[in-house]
Amino acid sequence: MSTTNTFWRDANHFPIVENGLLVSKEVTFTGNNETAVVPLFTVTGVVEVVALYGVVKTAFGANHTDAHWRVNDQTATDQILTKATTLNLSGISPNALVFKSGLITAAATYKTADAASVYEPTTLQTHVFTPAIIVQKTGDIQTDIEYVYTTTDTPTSGAMTFYCGFIPLSPDGNVVAY
Repeated sequence: MSTTNTFWRDANHFPIVENGLLVSKEVTFTGNNETAVVPLFTVTGVVEVVALYGVVKTAFGANHTDAHWRVNDQTATDQILTKATTLNLSGISPNALVFKSGLITAAATYKTADAASVYEPTTLQTHVFTPAIIVQKTGDIQTDIEYVYTTTDTPTSGAMTFYCGFIPLSPDGNVVAY
């Protein structure tokens, strides 16, 4: 196994294993009247992404729409992890949670921190996060998980820390921050 990641630990130093190995990346948004693409993580081998989410650090600007995650193998960028339209995160406040909780045809979900929130899986799901298997393009081609959003601000504002929990399925399976 080539990964150097470890399980995150709780306050008592016990490993938290439910969401697999966890990698994170902090992003300050700089999109300027465009559809912005933010590379987050690079995937090698075969991995099961068991948790994909972001926690808002600073409030977003007034225009942060059509937010979604996708896989980019440097040729095809239409490998959507969450639906590419309809998620409007404009003005979302700090500590809000944005996450993949449905199939690829569903938009990502969010819960604001403006008031206490609860989100639970449906009876069909066993976990709040919905897993997906990602296979790196053959020939050691860079395969990335990206966050995409549209803004009409000049420039947009806000920051989020993104997290990817994963389980390696191949000997070289790994996810690293971009």
